Amino acid sequence: MTWLTPIRLSLDRGVSAHRRRRLKLQAQQTSRLIVIVVGSILAGAAAVLFAKLCDLASDAHARLLTLSKPATLALLPLGLAAAVWATRRFAPAAAGSGIPQIIAAADSQGTVRMDDSRVSLATAAFKIVVCALLLVCGASIGREGPTVQVAAAVVYILGARLHGGPGRRALLIAGGAAGVAAAFNAPIAGVVFAVEELSRGFDRKANTVVILVVVAAGATAYAMAGNYAYFGELRGEMTLGSAWWSAPILGLVCGLLGGLFSKALGGIIGPHPNRVGRWRIRRPMVFALICGLVAVAAAVASHGLTYGTGYAETSSLLAGHPGRGLTLAITKWLANLAAAASGAPGGIFSPSLTAGAGVGAAYAHLFPMVSARDAIVLGMAAYLAGVVQAPLTSAVILMEMTRDPGMVGPLMLAALIGRAVSSFVSPEPIYHLLSETWRGPPPRSQTTKPALDPAP
Repeated sequence: MTWLTPIRLSLDRGVSAHRRRRLKLQAQQTSRLIVIVVGSILAGAAAVLFAKLCDLASDAHARLLTLSKPATLALLPLGLAAAVWATRRFAPAAAGSGIPQIIAAADSQGTVRMDDSRVSLATAAFKIVVCALLLVCGASIGREGPTVQVAAAVVYILGARLHGGPGRRALLIAGGAAGVAAAFNAPIAGVVFAVEELSRGFDRKANTVVILVVVAAGATAYAMAGNYAYFGELRGEMTLGSAWWSAPILGLVCGLLGGLFSKALGGIIGPHPNRVGRWRIRRPMVFALICGLVAVAAAVASHGLTYGTGYAETSSLLAGHPGRGLTLAITKWLANLAAAASGAPGGIFSPSLTAGAGVGAAYAHLFPMVSARDAIVLGMAAYLAGVVQAPLTSAVILMEMTRDPGMVGPLMLAALIGRAVSSFVSPEPIYHLLSETWRGPPPRSQTTKPALDPAP
């Protein structure tokens, strides 16, 4: 049998080589997974630290107001103008919310370059610092959109060099989803946002049909069985009936206001600017200064309700404290539009939620039989859906924020109607419209002057 020995040795060497290749592949896969997990942890940590920095900045603004209200008011237009100048000079890709940049980068043909300034750590760091300084000045901006860009940059930079790992587009989408999840502490909303907005996994018709079918089935179940829950009643208030008939009304009103906001913003900073937008391109710093003066007027008219993200005002309304809902809605709409149209870094998520909460509070004041909390939550979902035209994301964010299973159906109905009404006013979703400015050959990270006037 000695003639079999060479065959056995050859087979043993083949098995050993195959085993070594398999172990090497498993080690590479494990290392890629570890790097992606570490990147995700760092992205979440960056989101939390950014949130804490924004809270400190808002507290600093409140202290400045107590020291000198006139001087603090003067900071707002000066701060916006300075932020626009610094952004255009040092980090053009940091302009605006950051979500359009991520959409454009994810949709880029071929691979995204490692030196793409839209997803660089330098851009992310600049954005964090300038957003915090603008909150010190009292600008009506949110941190959620910037968090999406920051988280996407962190995940992308750490994972893009991995050989055989996820594609760079997948990393950008995953990082953007992580930003939403961390910013709102709503992981499901992060997944939905990635599918609905960043990757365009749902087309608009399919999206509408899905929500419409779910809402119709839910409304039928409620009409026949009441506030039915699989494991029993989980909702303390027996006011769900008013939520169902309030949802269409708030969806109509908030969708209209959100659509008007998107229409105005797209006309000023979109790829096809109107007369005001063309003047902004010629005189960007002067325009930013004027936007700051408009924001000051809104702050004075509202007695300070429009400063910052609007988190405190929304929390106060949800806690049952009386507030001037209509005044808050109108002035916050104007202040957020002024900040976003200036071209300075900053998001529109939080201010949109605050404006929607104001509409809901005003509605509850007109109809005392309606639960104020329900009306405020429905207003937030409907207005956000009207602004960004992402009804699933809007509804899921509010579902996870409120943790109220009884409101799932009304929230989806309000968001669906809000999106439908908004689409008549502004047919193109605002983030995708603004992303057109960031398409084409991506700018390198060392770029100091944009080829086109950047849009948030």
